Amino acid sequence: MMQNQFFVDEDIKRACTPSSELYTDETLHERSKSRVFAPSWQWIGDTGLVKVPGQVHPCILLDGMLDEPVLLTRGLDDDIHAMSNVCTHRGMLVCESGGNERFLRCRYHGRRFGLDGSFQHMPEFEQCENFPSASDSLPQVPFGRWGPWLFASLAPRLAFEDFVAPMQTRVGWMPLDEFTFEPTLCRNYLVKANWALYCENYLEGFHIPFIHQDLAASLEFGSYRTELFSGGTLQVAIGKGSEDTFDLSSSSVDFGQRIAAYYFWLFPNLMFNFYPWGCSINVVQPLGVDLTKVSFFPYVWDHAKMGIGAGASLDRVEREDEAVVESVQRGLRSSLYDRGRYSPTQETGTHHFHRMLTRALEL
Repeated sequence: MMQNQFFVDEDIKRACTPSSELYTDETLHERSKSRVFAPSWQWIGDTGLVKVPGQVHPCILLDGMLDEPVLLTRGLDDDIHAMSNVCTHRGMLVCESGGNERFLRCRYHGRRFGLDGSFQHMPEFEQCENFPSASDSLPQVPFGRWGPWLFASLAPRLAFEDFVAPMQTRVGWMPLDEFTFEPTLCRNYLVKANWALYCENYLEGFHIPFIHQDLAASLEFGSYRTELFSGGTLQVAIGKGSEDTFDLSSSSVDFGQRIAAYYFWLFPNLMFNFYPWGCSINVVQPLGVDLTKVSFFPYVWDHAKMGIGAGASLDRVEREDEAVVESVQRGLRSSLYDRGRYSPTQETGTHHFHRMLTRALEL
């Protein structure tokens, strides 16, 4: 039987990359909303968004792709909640700006909810039968917390504890709650390429000596390695010097190694880049089949270690990557190219991603 154009063999030595249509077909892009992103965990911010009891914060879950209105609240009991931000009466947004509230009230017709989303009151509904019911409360949105960071999902395919377990196991020793968000260092990039191209470029260090000369100068390329796990990958970068690497305790599995960075990718679109100075969270937001927004959210632990090693010049590295993937997007529209092959030693992460993506899309 002839293999389909998106088949990725489990043996990387035999495998071909998926057809270029994966990055150019509008139908596949639309399908990814329900099959790739709706079941995924998405980073939505940190606990500072709802720092005190009564605080509310509306947000959009994966703006540009899922576009789901979500509301974060901290109840008067100090518990954090995540729920739909759409009124169960006529679909109005319940909360249109952040602030502090004793309850939630839709300004359209006055329907009122508790800070946990439970229905409380609705005027002029005294004659309505079988009212209120459970469906009159705001639907709860599955969410989880790791350190100071909050995540949400519409229909998670993976338990949250399993989702963050690889990071917790490897870097859970870091004092995440001491990391400080640095909004002045945030960056947004508009990349004229498919979101999957951006991710697969991130997932291999093969291109570093060719594209990122400054980064390559700080790393031992021969020691760069990729580790695979069911929900993503970890790339471990070894530094050439000791002054720009982690000070690891003897309990770490990496003790004795000059680790310059831990690059975690969590399927499908989140990157957590841990450096000796802290962490850069990268969120990849698909805006169209050939348009992607990439946002960097830095959390600093040690300011003295910024500007050196693998965690320096992030803006330059990003712009270099941006130029590459935009060029690939143009190349994939060629009538003379469709599929390529993988380096068995350097592209295991990209191969792993393609296997996960084509399975999720049921191709």
